[in-house]
Amino acid sequence: MSLLQKYNVAAPRYTSYPTVPYWDENSFHLDQWKALLKKSFDASNESEGMSLYIHLPFCEKLCTYCGCNKHITVNHQVEGPYITALLKEWKLYTDVFDGKPRIRELHFGGGTPTFFSAAHLGQLLSGIFETAELLPDAALSFEGHPNNTTREHLELLYQFGFRRVSLGIQDFDPKVQEIINRIQPFETVEAVMKHARETGFTSINFDLIYGLPLQTINSVTDTIEKVMQLRPDRISFYSYAHVPWIKGVGQRKYDEADLPKDAEKRKLYEKGRALFTAAGYTEIGMDHFALPGDELYTAWNAGSLHRNFMGYTVLHTSLLVGLGASSIGDNWYAYVQNEKSTAAYQEKVNKGEFPVIRGHILTHEDLLIRGHIHDLMCNFETSWRKADTQCDAVMEGIERLQELEHDGLVEVMPDRVAVTPAGRTFIRNICMAFDARLWRKLPATQLFSSAI
Repeated sequence: MSLLQKYNVAAPRYTSYPTVPYWDENSFHLDQWKALLKKSFDASNESEGMSLYIHLPFCEKLCTYCGCNKHITVNHQVEGPYITALLKEWKLYTDVFDGKPRIRELHFGGGTPTFFSAAHLGQLLSGIFETAELLPDAALSFEGHPNNTTREHLELLYQFGFRRVSLGIQDFDPKVQEIINRIQPFETVEAVMKHARETGFTSINFDLIYGLPLQTINSVTDTIEKVMQLRPDRISFYSYAHVPWIKGVGQRKYDEADLPKDAEKRKLYEKGRALFTAAGYTEIGMDHFALPGDELYTAWNAGSLHRNFMGYTVLHTSLLVGLGASSIGDNWYAYVQNEKSTAAYQEKVNKGEFPVIRGHILTHEDLLIRGHIHDLMCNFETSWRKADTQCDAVMEGIERLQELEHDGLVEVMPDRVAVTPAGRTFIRNICMAFDARLWRKLPATQLFSSAI
């Protein structure tokens, strides 16, 4: 059996530990979470500042590959009430905090953030910054759909301090675009990128996906050659997560027969990685590539890369507040997730309630394992102190590494483990070795997408 066959199993992407399906909701109490929220704010606001993620879920069309929480509508009358709800939720947080929040990182995710008019985004940002301080080194970014990201969007967000935009490209092949319902010509992307550069954006990211229906080596090569003409500062090259059991009809617009199979899919990634590397990009963490000079590259070299529910970030804050439907917050000691339905979210907020639907209070063991998984995802290595080895879960994780070492994926030393170059492809599997909650309760049905 090849390593690809052996390790291509369902595996988390580890934007958190424990992963959401393993949150212990029975031990979660809102009042305890609020106390921990205040504790995290008091401990870190002055020294680190905080991160703010805002989920803007509306999209005019359904992209059938998408696994994000979204609300499909062409009715833009939804914008105003949703912005009002976001500002009400933000006030619920500021009422808990003692002092003015210091924002070090802010990201608009979706959905389609540029579904909202520039005026409404300006209203939202003005409302937040009325009661918060934006730190001088703050990193502000947003996700933009090339078809509706206007010069007005770019200029307004630039005025508020945004310097990075992530454009959802996925693939340039017309057949692939049609089957995933994401039609956007190369010329449209080129125009948006030109406007972003002219406006002053210093970091432009392209999201690309491999493993989409109808993709071939030739089509992926053509897409990447077009990307190289535009030369974004960084590239996210994600594996398509085929999870129709979670996302329902959206991912059943095509048949599994249309999808590249395991070995074929892996060849698409290897081809992409080779082309990116030849063009001067450095592979960073999992799925990411950056040019020298981009802040992601700088953080990677400095060993300061961080990973949270927003993915890889260049700034580390202990406190992440998530606003909006389905958003997840993290105060380091606990996680919370908001109502996923926009209607249910707005209803709770308008009643003056935190719109939390679930949460998890981290145990001492959780915190230890979280640190090891974080270090593996960001640095491809982790080390343990003597105190860590008193934890059975950590020792069990170290024991599970033995088979991975036998397969040449890691090198285990007395006080640390390092991922080998061959093992980088299997980083999700390596992190799974430490996932004590998963091993104690193996899922009866598939919860996660395939690792490769």
